[in-house]
Amino acid sequence: MNRLGRITLVVGLLAVVLMAFRVSWNALSDVARAIGADSTAALLYPIVVDGLMALALVATLVLTGTDRTFALRVLATYTIASLLLNYVHGLIPALHTTSIQWGRLADWAPANWALVLLATSLPVGSIYFGSDLVAKVLHHNPESAGSAEAACAESGGQQADEQATRSRSDQAASAPKQLTESPSVKVAEAPETRPTVAGGSVTAPRPPRSAAAAASTGAAPRRATGRVPATAKSTADRTRTDAEVLDEARRLTADWSDDRLSAERLRSALRIGQNRARALRDQLQAERTGQAEPLHGLDEATSQRQRELDTAPVGTA
Repeated sequence: MNRLGRITLVVGLLAVVLMAFRVSWNALSDVARAIGADSTAALLYPIVVDGLMALALVATLVLTGTDRTFALRVLATYTIASLLLNYVHGLIPALHTTSIQWGRLADWAPANWALVLLATSLPVGSIYFGSDLVAKVLHHNPESAGSAEAACAESGGQQADEQATRSRSDQAASAPKQLTESPSVKVAEAPETRPTVAGGSVTAPRPPRSAAAAASTGAAPRRATGRVPATAKSTADRTRTDAEVLDEARRLTADWSDDRLSAERLRSALRIGQNRARALRDQLQAERTGQAEPLHGLDEATSQRQRELDTAPVGTA
């Protein structure tokens, strides 16, 4: 609607309100004279009732929230009161004469008392409700009201979300738990035994657990703790006898010079322990100088290395 249409609508509304006010004026003035008001009070009485209705209507358009609800209740109360007094004025012909100064509003005494109480209480109510509505309109802040409504809406949304989350958690807790486990694969493992020397041969070590079996069970390989078992030690030291190591060292160092013959080189090349490498170096040097020592010296170094490996924690070599 354009500006001209809006102006026309407002002007038409004002005309209708003024004409309705004039019609109601006559009835309310006669009721005021019937309850003992003088001519001046009877002239102002319609403004007290219908004027507060107009004020409550304006406050309803301005206020929000609970203040708007209060203004609507005041508007409804005074509208019903004005309608009732106009209805009583139409039922009693004696109220239409100008000579009446005081009279009854109903033939039945209780009804008359109730109507007189209503007519006399409307001016006092106009003072109270009118002042309250004006104070609410003057102290009304649209921005704070909007923020309060937004905060209320946000808190309501949060409460709804919390209730939905709580209901979902309750449903999840009450639902039967279904545990799906992958079938475990049984892997036959050889008993853990220490190597035994019989006829110059060493028993084969226990076969390690296959990676496929670990993957099928879905469990990560566990790290060994504590003492290292004999079956988990170096294969190079465990599967060769001292005589075999000595023969292999002789073949390996046949073209080595005396400077190159060191325990570190022997340990790296033969993949043996440090003590065993030193004993082997001493044995080879003694053979080159013609002062060969018996092989039991290497056996003692091997036994000492074996004892160290048996008592060593995980991660040491």
